[in-house]
Amino acid sequence: MSRRPQPLRIVLEGVESVALSVEEYEQLLASRRQVGGQSARLRALGERIRRTDQLLSDLRRLVEDPGPETADAEALRKAVAELLDGRGKPA
Repeated sequence: MSRRPQPLRIVLEGVESVALSVEEYEQLLASRRQVGGQSARLRALGERIRRTDQLLSDLRRLVEDPGPETADAEALRKAVAELLDGRGKPA
């Protein structure tokens, strides 16, 4: 396994810094963009998971305890369809 290249360390006006070639700097910027894009996708997936979890909880509650307004099969089917279509009211 090869070692990771070590950056060139320099001191400018008493401050330790790292010198990068233009190519290394461009690679660093590209990596930051990739990480930013992945972070945005992860946030979106997290939100989708939360919405799906809430939908499953609402469906479970509806099926386990349908209540008088959804006691018959057709009313229950309609209530489930409304939840799946996003028109239902989350509990």
